[in-house]
Amino acid sequence: METYSFLRELADSWMLLLLFLFFVGVIAWVFRPGSRKTHQDTADIPFRHEDAPAKGDDPK
Repeated sequence: METYSFLRELADSWMLLLLFLFFVGVIAWVFRPGSRKTHQDTADIPFRHEDAPAKGDDPK
């Protein structure tokens, strides 16, 4: 049972800290100053072919 107790203690303390730091890092990466263009391009995907339909296979 000593291995279980060690792993439980590790998960309760250090893994919680590690996952919290990972979460904060992801949030910082998403809101970094240079990411506006990337997010805007991704947000505009549904409107890329607004004037004409996308060329592809016609099911009819």
